[in-house]
Amino acid sequence: MLSRDFYTPLIKLGIPIVIGQIGTIILTFADTIMIGHHSTSELAAAAFVGQIFMLGILVAMGFAYGLTPLVGNSFGREETGRIGALVRNGLAANTMLAMLLMTIYGVLYFFIDKLGQPEELLPYMRPYYLVNLVSLPFVCWFNVFKQTADGSTDTKTPMWILLSGNLVNIFGNWVLIYGKLGMPELGILGAGIATLFSRVLMMIAIACVFFGSRRYKPFARSFRQSRVTRADQLLLNRMGWPLGLQMGMESGAWSLCSVIVGWIGATSLAGHQIVLAISQLFFQIYYAISAAVSIRISLFHGQHDYGKIMPTAWAGFHLCFVVSVLVAIPVWVFRYDIGWLFADSEEITVLVAGAVLPLLIYQIPDGLQCVFSNALRGLSNVKPLMLVAFVAYFLASIPISYVFGIVMDGGLVGVWFACPVGLSIAAALYYYFFRRTLSRLV
Repeated sequence: MLSRDFYTPLIKLGIPIVIGQIGTIILTFADTIMIGHHSTSELAAAAFVGQIFMLGILVAMGFAYGLTPLVGNSFGREETGRIGALVRNGLAANTMLAMLLMTIYGVLYFFIDKLGQPEELLPYMRPYYLVNLVSLPFVCWFNVFKQTADGSTDTKTPMWILLSGNLVNIFGNWVLIYGKLGMPELGILGAGIATLFSRVLMMIAIACVFFGSRRYKPFARSFRQSRVTRADQLLLNRMGWPLGLQMGMESGAWSLCSVIVGWIGATSLAGHQIVLAISQLFFQIYYAISAAVSIRISLFHGQHDYGKIMPTAWAGFHLCFVVSVLVAIPVWVFRYDIGWLFADSEEITVLVAGAVLPLLIYQIPDGLQCVFSNALRGLSNVKPLMLVAFVAYFLASIPISYVFGIVMDGGLVGVWFACPVGLSIAAALYYYFFRRTLSRLV
């Protein structure tokens, strides 16, 4: 039985991240509800474009995650001067990543009509796609400052900025989607503009905190004195790309599932978006707890206190398990009512209720894979992450989604039943690599 000494620090670090992630969940729900009540076609278009861009956003997020163990190790050794240099080099590396992503998405824009989606959705997809494209650099820059704050155990500052940005986004949705306060009714395009505006504001806010607050003064001073170096660029790319590709493969699996669901029809695609929004209730909290696990393990790693690493990882999973039970009960009880929150369609509501079962089945392996992949990140061993993601998602989840959903005519529910298989494989492999890595350190 673990003592509360392992749970309490995770809870203290994790609660601000959880609150920030809940803000993201609320934003996802608000976007889905507001767009869905404007029109089902716009909801389906938002689902497809959102999943396409989620791939790039998660690659960017994963790439920035490489900063967390580096900052955490330096913070644990009280090497504050080193952290500023990491931030400067992190901004340079993430700017290059943003340019790469914008180039890839810019080319993909001209082929969006070749992806087999319903023809009637294209007029909604195109403008929404372009606005999301413009916002990518601001996401990448925000990630650098957020991971620096998290790695130095300041999880509250990003929480407040995320919450404030999400409130701005929701208000912008109300004004621009429906044409309130004298603004034109822009529908799905209005949702995209509101998202762009909020991302710009959040990046400016967190940069102002880094350069202007007392807590970050030593980091900001060393930032100004440091230079972009080849050694640090290589280090950040060596840490960032396996993490970015891991998260990209996970997101890529969901994006390709969205393509498969799009082959089934626009109604299934709209239902798919709703189930994805529900799944965020679980995943975002798992992510917050797992991020706290990574921060704690990176500190212990920097201090060579290896005996506390395994108990910290298991404490994180125990917290994830409690969350999965608490959230699963109301989702199951109200599964036939959830769809009505998002769309005025009985067909969509029935599809959502059916997909809730596989959603709940995979929660335990999802919590496991989230915790132990982040535990590996805390140990700065990121190489296995990419391999595991490829095996679990591309070799398992996507083919099974196609077989269950299309070949066996399982529809949306069939596609979602592939998730428990892929996530169970990921959980087992991440745990194996974590134990092997830790055994080499002890």
